[in-house]
Amino acid sequence: MKMEEVTSKLKPRFDLEKMYAAYRKFLKGAEHGKVVTRFPPEPSGYLHIGHIKAACLNYHYAKMFEGKMIMRFDDTNPAKEKDEYKESILEDLKTLEIYPDIFTHTSDYFDLIIEKCTWCIQNNLAYCDNTDADTMKKERNEGIESKCRSYTVEQNLEIWNKMLLGDLKEYCVRAKIDMQCKNKCMRDPVIFRHCAEPHQVTGTKYKVYPTYDFACPIVDSVEGVTHAMRTNEYADRNHQFAWFIKNLQLRPVVIHDYSRLNFVSTTLSKRKLTWFVEQGLVDGWSDPRFPTVRGIIRHGMLVQTLIEFMLEQGPSKNSNLMEWDKIWALNRKNIDPIALKYTAISAKNAVPIFIENHGEIDTSVIMVPLHPKNEEIGKKPIHRPQSLLVEREDLEDLKVGDRIVLVKWGVFVITELNLTEGKQSVKVVHDPKDTDFKNPKKVTWLPNDPALLYNVNVLEYDHLLNSLKPDEEKDFEAVVNKNSMFSTPFLAEGHLRTLPIGTHIQFERRGYFIIDKKRIVDNTQEEADCVFIPDGKSKSMSGLSTNIDAKKLAKGNK
Repeated sequence: MKMEEVTSKLKPRFDLEKMYAAYRKFLKGAEHGKVVTRFPPEPSGYLHIGHIKAACLNYHYAKMFEGKMIMRFDDTNPAKEKDEYKESILEDLKTLEIYPDIFTHTSDYFDLIIEKCTWCIQNNLAYCDNTDADTMKKERNEGIESKCRSYTVEQNLEIWNKMLLGDLKEYCVRAKIDMQCKNKCMRDPVIFRHCAEPHQVTGTKYKVYPTYDFACPIVDSVEGVTHAMRTNEYADRNHQFAWFIKNLQLRPVVIHDYSRLNFVSTTLSKRKLTWFVEQGLVDGWSDPRFPTVRGIIRHGMLVQTLIEFMLEQGPSKNSNLMEWDKIWALNRKNIDPIALKYTAISAKNAVPIFIENHGEIDTSVIMVPLHPKNEEIGKKPIHRPQSLLVEREDLEDLKVGDRIVLVKWGVFVITELNLTEGKQSVKVVHDPKDTDFKNPKKVTWLPNDPALLYNVNVLEYDHLLNSLKPDEEKDFEAVVNKNSMFSTPFLAEGHLRTLPIGTHIQFERRGYFIIDKKRIVDNTQEEADCVFIPDGKSKSMSGLSTNIDAKKLAKGNK
């Protein structure tokens, strides 16, 4: 059964309408049917978990009031933007079940924004400046006015017109606000600058481009946005936003700040994430260790979990450094009703068992549910040949004469037990009349037949960074975790090969996994990678020592 068919049978654990009712009060001045929000990512990277919160809150708040959400590409920096990123953003929004009502680009309004800048210059609200970046930063920090601040309107217009033609590349345009303001964002911020790279949409038509802080209030107002919801890292710029709205005589927009998501041992910096990709330290932007939409989902997170988690976080302004445990624990609750149940044993610790009275007992193939509590998902075959495989550790505390339960078969008595390396020999007999399944040790098993087995590599991922707050480290590369992936060979039921990539499964007694990749080995045999899904029980999303019983899984690495 395809994964989409399985997940379609999963009823959401949370009530959207109930959540909507709880959070409506946070949106000041919201009128039913009139709310317009926007999600304005820069197409300079893939969406990460911080963007997920922004997209979810803006989309679902619009839906709470039966309003609209605008999907706007903030394409004001052609030096960093790529079509690849634009396409991935649109794809990721569909994955997150977010369907914007309107699609726009900031570049749709470049002519208007240029007009607004010209108007500012004409009204002595902006000036052209060729101060170098380091000096400008120092002067803004110390409240020192630029030597260019006293230029006349005529001088500024002359420079501005040349900038529009691509000349005087060393100049930028700064808003003339207040160099003494305690809020340093108000100390004459840059609103236009030169960029030589062709734009993804407009090509070489423009030689100068607006900054986000100048373009955003203009476009928000013009597009009819009623509520601009953004993280409180922009809080210092709210004063600046309001200044542009007032002085450009634009329709007001309500700003609602909410806390940014910060997770331990995680960076959301596009520059640093790009570095990982360029250095070949990860498997692209969809690497399961990445906090991107694609990486998180490839790690086994359900979209339902992401939506539920973000809405539970809500628009609170309280910032804190979060563990990953909470969201993975929530994910486990959502996965459990749909994860298909299979058996897997360590390939390096498999011990053959021989059933001596095989010809005297029922050995027909039986069909069992893929999920004991959800028979609608389907069934799988259980083959019962004379030779089986079990894991060595399940036999280590047993002796001849002990009774064991071979799961999904029955009670067996051990008649021979030799676990010496190279001389392993285990024999059992089945007693169909013995129905006491409570007292004997329960042992999982697989058919000892290559045609009925499937090779899988169990992958578990640790954090990419060995610091709780990696973005605060002076030497970022020094805290990179060079040993963040673990691989262990396992044998699993052959029926597993029928499942598509992306299927969530449970290897019984081991945990939850997602089928990540499949490949052909030696031109004949197929094998798969199965990624371990953290369950939220450990103190951190760390390696084998905490997420999986080290004795059960690490033995396969010996």
